[in-house]
Formats: sequence, C-alpha cells, structure tokens
Amino acid sequence: MSSPAGVIHDIGYQRYEGERLGRGDVFLALYTQSLRSVFGLGRNFKAKIFPWLVVSVVAIVGIVIMAIRAQTGEVVISYSMLPQVLGTLMVLFVAIAAPELVSRDLHSGVLPLYFSRPLRPADYALAKLAALVSAIVMVWGGGQVLVFIGAAFSVKGFTNVMNELGDAGLGVIYTALYAIVYGSIAVLVASLLKRRAVAAAAVVGTFLITAPIVGVFYILPSETAHQLAQLFNPASLVGGVGDWLFEPTSSSEELGIGPFGPLYAAVTLGLIALCVTLLIARYRKVSQS
Repeated sequence: MSSPAGVIHDIGYQRYEGERLGRGDVFLALYTQSLRSVFGLGRNFKAKIFPWLVVSVVAIVGIVIMAIRAQTGEVVISYSMLPQVLGTLMVLFVAIAAPELVSRDLHSGVLPLYFSRPLRPADYALAKLAALVSAIVMVWGGGQVLVFIGAAFSVKGFTNVMNELGDAGLGVIYTALYAIVYGSIAVLVASLLKRRAVAAAAVVGTFLITAPIVGVFYILPSETAHQLAQLFNPASLVGGVGDWLFEPTSSSEELGIGPFGPLYAAVTLGLIALCVTLLIARYRKVSQS
C-alpha cells in the first residue's frame, strides 16, 4: 500500500478577521514612530544621549532667560531671537536626526516593505519630514514656553500677560518656519545617502557651504547687495524673514534686508516647496527601482 504524497497539518493558523487600517493610520503610525526615533525612545541609551543633551541645553537657556526676566524684568532674548541664538545647535540637531530617520532605512533596504503596504512614497517622505519638524518645534518651542512662564510672572495685569502670550505664539510660529526650512533641507540631503555618518556631514556641509556666499555679498560696494546677501544661506534667509516680521518697519533703511522682506518670504516658501518636491520625487524613484 503506497503512502500519501503529502500530509496537511492543522497548526492553528487563522485568517485575520479584525479591522484593516488604511493609509491614514499607516501614515500616523510611521509619523509617531519616527518622532520617537528622533529622541531615541525605544532604542538603546547611546541613541538618547545627543537628542536629550540638546533638549537640556535649550531648557537651560530658557530657564536662565526666565529667571532673569522674573528677577529684573529685562528682556535679554526675545521669543523670536531664541531659534536664532541657538541656530547652530539646530543645525547639529537636524544633522543627527535626519540620517536616523531616513538613511537607516536606505542602508537596511527595508523601503520595499514599506511601499508594499498602502503607504505611498509621498506619505513616507512627508511622515519623516513632519516628525523632524515636530521635534524641532517641541524642543525650541518648549524653551519659548519656559521664557513665557517667567514673563507671565514678571508683568502686571491681564492685558500684559495676553500681550506676552501673543508674542510667545508668534515666536513659536517663527520657530516652526525654522523647523520646516531646516528639516526639509536635512531630510532631502539625508535621503540621498545610506551611511548615517556621511549623511550627517553632508547636512552640516550644506548649511556651511553657503555661508561664504553671504560674506562675498557683504564685501561688495553696494547697499543692495548687502540687503540681498542673506538670501543665500538657509539660516540667514529665515533670519531675514524674521527681521521683516518682527523688527520695527518705520524705516526700511534701518533693517539689514532693506525693503526686500517680501522677497525673503517668497524665497523661503520657494525653498521649502522645492525641497519637499525633490524629496517626494526621490522616494518615488526609490519605490520604482
């Protein structure tokens, strides 16, 4: 008697009968996990050192400003100045965080697994960018909240407190602008490189390489060239928008950017749009390869 060619064993596997989440839920999950990754949550202690060091530095600066404001009533650093004063730290922050978000996935080759699900390449790119932008706003915005707490206890009257709240809100919006510009550049650059160390150096280099261009414009014997100089570096570009928004505008000659504030705003928006478009195109290309 011949034995059967094959045997079917019932080992208890069952079809999934629960709710199947859609594209929006996948996007939210990726965003949440990416935001956790920026701060090293769910990873080893080594991954937490730098992001939480940055959080500590920004918090200490905010506490010092808060204490000075509470004791003397003097505004040593305004809300809008905080991201400018700590701008170099922000560059280092995005240089470390962006490669962790995107270069690791490129190096490990897991992107086809992401794109085999309802998640689209644009969703992946925007979730990573949104996570980095959110992290920057949380850290630097948190410092501005600390400054506001000190200001709220140092001013008298409900009207003054509300004025401070409005200034703090504008400061957070300005921080968000920094975050979007820095984040979009950093994630775009990091998405082109698989090695995290190389990607981090490339992000820093992108911000540094344009600084000499600003210096060249400043040495030209032209006031217009001086006023347009800040257009050619991401940090000074956003700073120029801040000058236009927050500095007194009774005399445009008093501003470092002269009458070109709207141009600075337009270039900033154009830079963001360009970086996001190239980032999405990058991941569409990856998904097709």
